[in-house]
Amino acid sequence: MNAQLQIQVAARNKCSYLKKAFFTTPLKVMNITEDKNCNPLHLMLMSSSPGILDGDEYDINIEIEENAALEMHTQAYQRLFNMKQEAVQQVKLLLHEGASFCYLPHPSVPHQQSNFTSRNHFYLSNHCRFIFGEVLTCGRKLNGEIFLFSKYHSISSIYLNNKLVIKENLLMQPSIINAGLIGQLEGYTHQASLIYLQQGVDMKSIQQLLLQFLSTKEEIEAGVSTAPINGLIIRLLGNGAEQLFDCMKQMQQLL
Repeated sequence: MNAQLQIQVAARNKCSYLKKAFFTTPLKVMNITEDKNCNPLHLMLMSSSPGILDGDEYDINIEIEENAALEMHTQAYQRLFNMKQEAVQQVKLLLHEGASFCYLPHPSVPHQQSNFTSRNHFYLSNHCRFIFGEVLTCGRKLNGEIFLFSKYHSISSIYLNNKLVIKENLLMQPSIINAGLIGQLEGYTHQASLIYLQQGVDMKSIQQLLLQFLSTKEEIEAGVSTAPINGLIIRLLGNGAEQLFDCMKQMQQLL
């Protein structure tokens, strides 16, 4: 199934609003903003499908105009079902000057023999605020499906004024490379990453704040690194999806 989603967010009187929205089945977007007179705009990405199926192609385009702010939410965990071929998703984000974007989707759960590729292209202008994270599980752990998926490939390219500044390339093929080896997950079953970018902010102070916060989290291995531009990249390893997802949401509040 081919599905498209297009969102355009603008600002008026210091408030962000949904200027344009277009979507095709099974995708849908809902405005869940409680206070319509303040930033940011809160939108929930929904789907009438139980998950991503073999042959699915999702194309998502988001544009946030100058000084507008958007926080995206998801409805539930993203299930990647058994596949004979593959499914792909492409996300393109355009942030104009002074725009803000935050997106921490629910964890991805790749079922046995699933094959999924996600390509994210994020285009930032000056003075933007950007928060993006993702959580990848080993599969349906309670069903005994631990690293039985065929392939999970997530590529995120971040551009500042059309110059590539960060490229994340997460490729997992458990049948080729054992996820438990040294240099891989080393005994953990879940992983997460979060990228925070914002000009004019003291990242050293925020880095210390996050390290102090993460030091209180039991059974999570974490690292916080400075990005090539003014920002931070956080890595998490754990053994539970909710554990890492909640940790990311708490870090978002700190930011």
